[in-house]
Amino acid sequence: MNTEILIPELTFKAIRSSGPGGQHVNKTASKVEVAFDLENSQALSETEKERLKSKLASKISSQGILMLQCGETRSQHRNKTIVIERLLTLLQQNLKVAKPRKKTKPSKGAIERRLKSKKQQAFKKTNRQPPKID
Repeated sequence: MNTEILIPELTFKAIRSSGPGGQHVNKTASKVEVAFDLENSQALSETEKERLKSKLASKISSQGILMLQCGETRSQHRNKTIVIERLLTLLQQNLKVAKPRKKTKPSKGAIERRLKSKKQQAFKKTNRQPPKID
């Protein structure tokens, strides 16, 4: 993923936001919505695009566009930087390839300790039972 190519590909849209700000909120468009066209991006390779499509399937529209928005602050510029950071971290987290899990076997000592503790517990339980009268 090349961030220098990716950032100019983003399209921004400012919309009116709810939240703190009073009358200021009704007059200014401080909420920022970013759209990233995953299909036509030059910043990602084909394998990266496929990985993102599978992992972010619920967040990508049918046209292949990833949308995020931020209206946390009263400043449009701050919201823009926040939403860019969120998008980049989302892409970086979902591009990571998970290491395959290596199956391991418990050691002989661990198996012996487990069986010994089970026998001790069983002995303890049998001693708590009332004596059998024949």
